[in-house]
Amino acid sequence: MSDAERDERHRLRMQRKKAVMDEKIAQAQDEHGLLLVLTGNGKGKSSSAFGMAARSLGHGYKVGIVQFIKGARSTGEETFFRLFPDEVRYHVMGAGFTWETQDRKDDMAKAQAAWAVAVELMSDPDIALVVLDELNIALKYRYLEVEQVVKDIGSRPMHQHVVVTGRGAPPELIEAADTVTEMGVVKHAFKAGIKAQKGVEF
Repeated sequence: MSDAERDERHRLRMQRKKAVMDEKIAQAQDEHGLLLVLTGNGKGKSSSAFGMAARSLGHGYKVGIVQFIKGARSTGEETFFRLFPDEVRYHVMGAGFTWETQDRKDDMAKAQAAWAVAVELMSDPDIALVVLDELNIALKYRYLEVEQVVKDIGSRPMHQHVVVTGRGAPPELIEAADTVTEMGVVKHAFKAGIKAQKGVEF
């Protein structure tokens, strides 16, 4: 096959694909707040959520962030988003990884306090996006009741987006979500003995 033939085949294939995509876009006319769940054992769940937070800021929207579990060390995302105190309400509510805290009652109390803040953010119609970072971990350990969490998320303003991160998303949350992404592990530097590094992991 000549280059000209290959180019023409590609053009025709992309022409057919464009027609299909244009039709799908034309049919997708509904617009409302989404519940997005980012789960799985792979890296990138929180990174994706904070990317959406940055994207929302770029559009001039206000953002609310609640970090469950995390809190023992400062992170680059916290430092960055605190540069926008009028646009971002940032709450670090955890005490660190559960294998470090080793205190179920305290972890549960912190998760419940964090959820109270999350409910407050989700009741504010001026906030376009709420990030609930590592909420799935709090649900996995039953620090919070998943039925109440799903109910509270469902009671938010119609236009508000909510992003939930963390491994082991419960089936009830997955069922309630509009978009669910499961991050898988192919390779991870930590398994090769490389420590977590600034700007990549935190």
